[in-house]
Parts: sequence; structure tokens; C-alpha cells
Amino acid sequence: MKKSLVALAALAFVGVASAQSSVTLFGVVDAAYEHVSGSALAGSVNGLVQGANSSSRLGFRGTEDLGGGLNAGFWLEAGLNNDSGSGANTSANNQTSQNSGGGLTFNRRSTVSLAGNFGEIRLGRDYTPSFWNDTIFDPFGTVGVGAATNATIALGGANGIQTTVRSSNSIGYFLPGNLGGFYGQAMYAMGENSSNATAGGFDTSKNGNVMGGRIGYANGPLNVAASYSQTKIAALDNYKKANIGVSYDLGVVALMAQYNQEKLGAPGAFGAEKNTTWLLGLNAPVGPGNIVASYNRAKFDNNAVKADQYALGYVYNLSKRTALYGTYAHVKNNGTSANVTAGALAGNAGASGVIGSSNGFDLGLRHTF
Repeated sequence: MKKSLVALAALAFVGVASAQSSVTLFGVVDAAYEHVSGSALAGSVNGLVQGANSSSRLGFRGTEDLGGGLNAGFWLEAGLNNDSGSGANTSANNQTSQNSGGGLTFNRRSTVSLAGNFGEIRLGRDYTPSFWNDTIFDPFGTVGVGAATNATIALGGANGIQTTVRSSNSIGYFLPGNLGGFYGQAMYAMGENSSNATAGGFDTSKNGNVMGGRIGYANGPLNVAASYSQTKIAALDNYKKANIGVSYDLGVVALMAQYNQEKLGAPGAFGAEKNTTWLLGLNAPVGPGNIVASYNRAKFDNNAVKADQYALGYVYNLSKRTALYGTYAHVKNNGTSANVTAGALAGNAGASGVIGSSNGFDLGLRHTF
């Protein structure tokens, strides 16, 4: 009898504990046939790519109720190349890309957090504040041949900046969600270098250090936000990115716009120090899916590199979790630009050295769980 009472007490304790905490497995598996071609490329490429509508991933997240309105949580999210079965790369120090060796890495997000009425403190690898505007105010969500980031992080990408999307070793703070529609965040991340580190005659002790913030307002159909981030890179006299984005949902169509500026303190790739881009886009429900479209314009401060991107797509929802989609994008290069191209496979085609255009289309299937 006593043993039965002990067993019942243990079961009751487990029941209480499980009611106060939870762990969720989630993910996306997205694969698409992609074709890229054009005079700006040395050749055309056909292939199967991942994440042309939503980046493929596998994740685990959990929360624990600590009482008094306080919660602890974790989030581990790994990027997947499901076209090949390999994992995605990451950056351990915000300065160099770390090859995953094909294994699983929680490169998309790996954080532990404490949240309450004061907001949320988040530690680990996470999106930089300026990237949130890139993806939220892009009808293509910064993936596939129509991604706005084909142009909006062209300067950072060309110079090997590892923090255009995410930062490792970060400390983040998010405002609470009860501020009448106002929201915001701040981030500080560390490159973890020695205080006397030098390279090429530069003091590199602060290389990879990141600081930034974002403030916005969302109420009803309106959402608007501005952000800024800076990455310490001594040889380039630092990398800075600022942007503002806005969306307004009219019911029959949601309109989007964003303005971005990348800056270096010294000329880097393209011989430029500044890249200015802007986007106009829309997302319209049509039938069982959505039409998405955007126009991007990129211009470098030396006026030698300019590009325009046009993109159009349709997402057909088979269910709440499964969709078929198709996207077409065209990039027109001006000046000496032959580098801003559409699609994950564009790099495989190589630059032709001829000023021209590139084209890409995706036909794919996405499933979320």
C-alpha cells in the first residue's frame, strides 16, 4: 500500500513538472528545382536547392514556468541542406565561416533566455537587429531567386562579413509585448579576440564585435521598424548597416517597402564604401494561395555598380502545412555590375565578366511540422 502511495505521489509530481514546462520539435523541409542563366553568367545551371520558399531547418524549443510571471527558455535551430542531406555552416567568432563538415550545426539560432514583465534577455547565436527588417518587409522572406538580400547585403557579402544575418556570442534584450504596439531590441556580440591581437598592421582585438538595435510599431494593418547594426572589422574600418521597413495590409493586398544602406569605412570589394538599396513589394491572397512580387534597386557610391531586380511568384497552399510554389526573377546589371545575380546556384555558373542580366526560377514543394 505504501509503495502504491509513493508511486502515485511520484506520478503527481511528474504531472505538475510537465505542466510547467514544454519542449517542441519543429521544422521545415523545402526543396525546389532551380534554373539560373543570363549574359552576366558564364553558363547556365540546373539543380535541386533547399529553402527557395522557406529555409529548411530542424529545431527544438522549450519553456519552463518559473512562477511570478518569469519564464526560462531555449531555442536550438539548425539549417538543413535537404537537397544533399548535409548541415549548414556557421561562424564561431563573427569573422570567419566555420565549415560544418556536412554535420548538423545549430547555425540558425542557439539561445537560452529569461523572460518576464521586463521583457526578454537572450544569450547565444541569433539574428542581428538589422536583418529582421530585411526578412519581415520582403514578400519573399529573403529566400529563393526573388530574395531582396540578393542586393541588400551585396557589399557585406562581397567583403566576407559574417554578421549580415546572424551574430554568435550575442547578448540580446527584447522589450515586453505590452507596450501598445511598440517593440524593440538591442544586441551586443563579441568576436572573442585577445586584447593585443593584431593582423596586417591593424589592431584586430575588437574584430567581430557587433552592436545594434531595432525599434518598431505594429498596430492593426500597419507595421514599421528602423534598425542599425555595426560590426568591427579593422581592415575595412568597420561595417555598418541601417534600414527602415514598412508594411500595410489593405486586406486584398499587403504592401511593403524598405530602404537599406550598407557602409564600410574604407573601400572594399567593388571599390565602394556604400551600397544603397530600396524595395517595393506586395503579397496578395488569390485563390488558395498568394501572389508575391517585388522590385529592388541597388546602387553603389562609386556609381560603377548598379542593379535592378524584378521578382514574381505564387504560393499554392495544399494545406496549412504544405505548399507548392513557383518564383521567377530577373536581374539587370548596369555600370560594371556583373555580380548581383539571382538564386542559390548563380555562384556555380560564375561571372561572365560581361555587363548583362541574369534570370532564375524556382519550382518547389514546402512542408512544415
